[in-house]
Amino acid sequence: MRAHEVAFREFVAGRQQALLRRAWLLTGDWASAEDLVQTALLRVWPHWSRASSLGHEEAYVRAAMLNVYLTGRKRAWNRERATEHLPEPVCDDVSDVVDLRALLTRALATLPPRQRAVIVLRFVEDLSEAQTAELLGCAAGTVKSQTSKALATLRLSPALATVLEELHHA
Repeated sequence: MRAHEVAFREFVAGRQQALLRRAWLLTGDWASAEDLVQTALLRVWPHWSRASSLGHEEAYVRAAMLNVYLTGRKRAWNRERATEHLPEPVCDDVSDVVDLRALLTRALATLPPRQRAVIVLRFVEDLSEAQTAELLGCAAGTVKSQTSKALATLRLSPALATVLEELHHA
């Protein structure tokens, strides 16, 4: 096995969970997240020796994931959506954290892909405006305007209205 193959396998093994979490935040469901990571890794593999020689493996994969996410939204397979209610309840005990996570996921799903990507990169990945702009291939001003529009939409989201009201009165 060649050195770049070993490096690729080690990267995937070490970063798989983080990549899946990032993809889940973008897509909103685990099956799509797994597809997103797999597709991005397939696109990165032929260029891995170049990416690893520069030491930018994480950035390279992150950029590939964003490109796949933003361009893949148009594909027919991505139009499939899980049902809102499972046929059988998994368990009776649902914690507040799970409820909040579901609310946030529904609210994020209302955003257009670029706005959702900006919110995930800025507030979950904690990237700067400049880093986000570089990853998305746009100007920092675009990141600012997309962030502003996304936050305004989220503030008006019925899914988050109760949570925001409780936070305001706390």
